[in-house]
Amino acid sequence: MRVLVVEDERLLAENISKMLKSEGFEVEIAYSVSDMYKKIEVFEPELIVLDLMLPDGNALNEIQELKTELPEVGIIIISAKNTDLDKIIGIELGADDYVGKPFNTRELVARVKAFFRRTKGLKEVIRYGKLEIYPEDYTVFYDGKKIELTSKEFEILRLLAQRPDRVFSREQILEELWKDDFEVYDRVIDVHINSLRKKLGKNWIVTVRGVGYKFSKKGDTALESDESDRE
Repeated sequence: MRVLVVEDERLLAENISKMLKSEGFEVEIAYSVSDMYKKIEVFEPELIVLDLMLPDGNALNEIQELKTELPEVGIIIISAKNTDLDKIIGIELGADDYVGKPFNTRELVARVKAFFRRTKGLKEVIRYGKLEIYPEDYTVFYDGKKIELTSKEFEILRLLAQRPDRVFSREQILEELWKDDFEVYDRVIDVHINSLRKKLGKNWIVTVRGVGYKFSKKGDTALESDESDRE
């Protein structure tokens, strides 16, 4: 999935590019309207993240031409001009989405993902190092290999991984995943956690003594450290 970021503020463009690449997208940057057209010819993007006020013109004037010449290419506008009228004009000209500046880069990445989900069937993925969790499919891969989990093991992993570094008590996990099933005891959580550790490695889920469990985003790093120590 190829994304062309058109933004003349270099630090912002690089931050957007870095974040998108970390999510698995191919990214190129253009810093002007003329640079954009050059990159389009070579890179053939599927989505353009487009700042409007560029050194050589207002890119708002380019949207209709882009959508006429490249109807399959999506456009997400990013602009400091973020009144309702600006957004309406941008969408009516053919943009697929409009994000006002300043914005959180993660919000923009979420919008990019949403575009590809709508148009390309992109599946949501939670990724930490070599660990990939696909919430919609109940599937987990580590280093490209599928890890077989039970439905409850998956749901516990997804709950913790979606809110990394937050500590969940056993009672909170039960409330989230077992709802009104009063026949389930909190110690069943320990059984599932132990099973997850055996299948994924012990460092992804951390025990906070006297409180509960949390997901560690550095599970890969900890695993590598353990392996180095054993060598």
